[in-house]
Amino acid sequence: MKSPSEVIIKPIVTEKTSLARVEGKYVFQVFMDATKIDIKNAVEKAFKVDVKRVNTVRVKPKIKYLGRFERRTVNWKKAYVTLKEGQAIKELEGAA
Repeated sequence: MKSPSEVIIKPIVTEKTSLARVEGKYVFQVFMDATKIDIKNAVEKAFKVDVKRVNTVRVKPKIKYLGRFERRTVNWKKAYVTLKEGQAIKELEGAA
């Protein structure tokens, strides 16, 4: 079993994800090889909460222009973690 630091890179804190926290959904950037089961176990172990559901999305790279040069951002994986009723991650509640 992987440790939480081998699965979760960082929580994603934006206005949209802050609104999702009201519904008990938290968003994390995770490593590309992390599975839904790995993410569930890592969040439960790291934050001591019960996870109801995990949805993942692979974010495709975008093209950025700097003058006449063109660069691509890296692709990464995003995990939407839904907690069971009455659960909250206290470490992330103040972050906004």
